Amino acid sequence: MAEKTKRILIVGGVAGGASVAARARRLCESCDIIVFDRGPYVSFANCGLPYYVGDVIVDESKLLIASPELFQSRFRIDVRVRNEVLSIDKDNQTVQVKDLETGEIYSESYDSLVLSPGARAIRPPFPGIDLPGVFALRTIPDSRKIRAWLDKKKATRAVVIGGGFIGIEMAENLRHRGLDVTVVELQKQVLPFVDAEMAFFVEEHLKDNGIQLHLDDGVKAFHSREEDGLIVETQSGTHLEADLVIMAIGVRPETTLAKDAGLELGALGGIKVDDTMQTSDPNIWAVGDVIEVSNVLTQAKHLMPLAGPANRQGRIAADAIMGRKKAFRGVQGTAVCGVFGLTVAATGCNEAMLSKQDKVKYQTVYLHPGHHVGYYPGAKSIHIKLLFRSDTGEILGAQAIGEEGAERRIDVIAMAIQMKATVFDLEESELCYAPQFGAAKDPVNIAGMIAANHLRGDLPLAHWNSKEEADVFLLDVRDASEFSQGHLPGAVNIPLNTLRDRLDEIPQDKDIWVYCKVGQRAYYAVRALLQYGQKASCLSGGLTTLQGMA
Repeated sequence: MAEKTKRILIVGGVAGGASVAARARRLCESCDIIVFDRGPYVSFANCGLPYYVGDVIVDESKLLIASPELFQSRFRIDVRVRNEVLSIDKDNQTVQVKDLETGEIYSESYDSLVLSPGARAIRPPFPGIDLPGVFALRTIPDSRKIRAWLDKKKATRAVVIGGGFIGIEMAENLRHRGLDVTVVELQKQVLPFVDAEMAFFVEEHLKDNGIQLHLDDGVKAFHSREEDGLIVETQSGTHLEADLVIMAIGVRPETTLAKDAGLELGALGGIKVDDTMQTSDPNIWAVGDVIEVSNVLTQAKHLMPLAGPANRQGRIAADAIMGRKKAFRGVQGTAVCGVFGLTVAATGCNEAMLSKQDKVKYQTVYLHPGHHVGYYPGAKSIHIKLLFRSDTGEILGAQAIGEEGAERRIDVIAMAIQMKATVFDLEESELCYAPQFGAAKDPVNIAGMIAANHLRGDLPLAHWNSKEEADVFLLDVRDASEFSQGHLPGAVNIPLNTLRDRLDEIPQDKDIWVYCKVGQRAYYAVRALLQYGQKASCLSGGLTTLQGMA
């Protein structure tokens, strides 16, 4: 008797579902593989949608990664768009499907079922949220509606609700189309995947590019304007006029199917899966935005709507279905965002996350090096924050912001985290060097050196956020001309070049906190003072870091 053909049904395409389908075919030529997607497209670049709205991407077809015809001809995979899976019968291993074009309802059986329905935009019940001109952006049809509205209304003013990835990218792209743009964000900062003092540099850059920010303020209601357009009323009582509003306050896992089928959900509302992507039912797997994942550093659960992890999860689910032993290692949240030519990148834990982990003792350092050597034209500063264990030096996270080279440094540190490397490994990393690409001591090396110096006891650190409470001698080692242009209250200026000749001006009975512009001269001063018997510490990152903490 011939062996029964395995039937694999996949609900949803894009990153996760499409990866499952293609990987499963590579592992099993005889399997029946069917993908259902209720939308008109099975595989499209949803990360490119803001840039299509902004006319940076002008050809919509460029957003289409793979068509049903390509899946059929190249992989013999049956892709059914505009077909919505209505329910799952776990006992009989069938799904009920509705063809949205014809209205026909039919059933399909499965040996293995994969859920990849993604997430839906959060749309709170604000008064007026259903008014014409209030949009969310998740699909190509969404982007078409926004583009059509912009053209029809000849829009000149937009309000974006939310300062995360999509909100900031939409703000940039609407500005690119000539609109006046205001961002309303409930938190005190934009881009919460970086810490507040790092987000400061992004916020200043947004303002420099004409974006108005209303931080620490939320939406109260939307109103129609008498003549035309909308008014956004915020919780602070501000009224913002707009021709359109973009809702970008996040997404929630699309778990209706799973919940109705009795699959176990996690505490955050996503589908609970093991490290092979298997759900509480042994014949059902789930991948992508709909699942809860573990942080590789803290083991805390997260919802992580990113394409990279979804692709890897799809491969692992396919392997598991085919009997291969492979486990998903978890996520570390490596992410990047472009903002008017500024790159914001991060990996691992930020300080907001680590502060909630009582058992993790950590330290931070800041630096602001050039992305390549200063003598070669065009060097741009990168603002870097490195977080590491204060006992072992294991790297816990990093954030970098700059016009050039930020994402490269974060990619290096992301792999270091995956290999459980320490700051001592960063110190010794051998990276590419030529004048136009970096320096003999790359910013990654420098970050490791600063952290390693601290752990060896060569660089005691003080923290800017505790300077108000500390009874210390505040020493500014910048040049006198720099000091005269602005300094911290109570600080005493002794330039580094004259420090050794003026040691008698420094008290012996106080802790000495030393700062400069970015931290390098302060480090030199601290090394000297320690050897002269002083209790000196460096304020990491200098006044450049302090800007974001004010």
